[in-house]
Amino acid sequence: MPAPAHKRPRVLAIAEAANPEWVSVPLVGWSLAEALREVADVHLVTQIRNRDAILRAGWVEGRDFTAIDSEAVARPLWALAENLRMGEGKGWTTLQAFSALIYPWFEHLVWKEFGAAISAGDFDVVHRITPLSPTIASPIARKIQKAGVPFVLGPLNGGVPWPVHFDAERRAEKEWLSYLRSAYKHLPGRSSTLKNASAILVGSRYTQSEIPAQYQDRTVYIPENGINPDRFNATAHPADDVLRACFVGRLVPYKGADMLIAAAAGLLRAGRMKLDIIGDGPMMEELETMVKDLGCESSVTLHGWVPHKQVQKRLAQSHVLSFPSIREFGGGVVLEAMALGVVPIIVDYAGPGELVTPNTGVKIPCGTRSEIVAGFRDTLTSLAANPSQLRSKAKAAQAHVHSHFLWSRKAEQISEVYNWISSKDRSRKPEAFSPPATNVAARSA
Repeated sequence: MPAPAHKRPRVLAIAEAANPEWVSVPLVGWSLAEALREVADVHLVTQIRNRDAILRAGWVEGRDFTAIDSEAVARPLWALAENLRMGEGKGWTTLQAFSALIYPWFEHLVWKEFGAAISAGDFDVVHRITPLSPTIASPIARKIQKAGVPFVLGPLNGGVPWPVHFDAERRAEKEWLSYLRSAYKHLPGRSSTLKNASAILVGSRYTQSEIPAQYQDRTVYIPENGINPDRFNATAHPADDVLRACFVGRLVPYKGADMLIAAAAGLLRAGRMKLDIIGDGPMMEELETMVKDLGCESSVTLHGWVPHKQVQKRLAQSHVLSFPSIREFGGGVVLEAMALGVVPIIVDYAGPGELVTPNTGVKIPCGTRSEIVAGFRDTLTSLAANPSQLRSKAKAAQAHVHSHFLWSRKAEQISEVYNWISSKDRSRKPEAFSPPATNVAARSA
């Protein structure tokens, strides 16, 4: 329920990326800002590229949100970044490096627009939602703190190290800068951002471990992904004649669709399993050839890109989400599957490993490529013998999402943080979310 009107904090939500019609980070930014309106009086500040989509969502410009035009700086730098990333969908670390150069100009314009209002006490909280990356500083954090207004940062997530056994995939993704990733800790502005934050929300245990010890007392763990029940509102009812599995994601090396096909080949040839692969990318032709060479054509459907709003329909025909990605920060697709009662089978590393529990899914240890393939093969073979055995996990997965991962629940969790930073007693840090932790460092380079 919304908080009483007299207790609702006035929040300036800064989300450079916030778009109801996109996916990934922009959808997180939008969904969280929208959900926070249930617990606070929110004014969203975002980049102008999101303006039209937000208007189509029914928000009123000026009253509900402000669109900042930073394109004079952002557009040419983004164009340069795209040229340097060495291939579509590759060089993610290169893009993040350019984001660190582009973003300060956006915040400069935010302060120009709202600095006077912040200083005048028109807002009780300033909350930077996106960028999610912990590598990107907030230059205005010090100014907000000086104005006496609490500054909330996050949820921060990303930068999970590449698993030690997947250097070939790392190179295939053109992730050269990832070898120097830890250098961001020494960039100008990072210490000031953390020092001047009243609360630091972290979306993963790994990101939490990267926050210096002196700031851990203001760090709160809240996974950044959530589910919109209007978009994921069905319940999966697959036929139990054969095991039905689905993969959703970009067809790139680290997502592991090729590992899944290799693991399931015997079951697919024997007609004991059906596999839907949803997504597009540079590996599409390679996967088509692989499916043909392994004699699995009759049991594998490569759908290509599917609009996000239609993914639910495809997923709901499956028993399991088979998702052998070896480097996921958030793992939003895992939550989407669980929301439908589709049991996830994931690699126990970073984001997905923190979302899945023993009674809601299956976690395959993150070892070598052959070990992961063997783990998926053994799991799928066991499940194919009796797909109905998944029913209890499916119910538990759906209940888990509805208890912890609806966007409305995220808003409640963050409302606890707002109340905490406004309280005179800062000794009782909220534990808004406490799923099982995983050991990232032990399995990474």
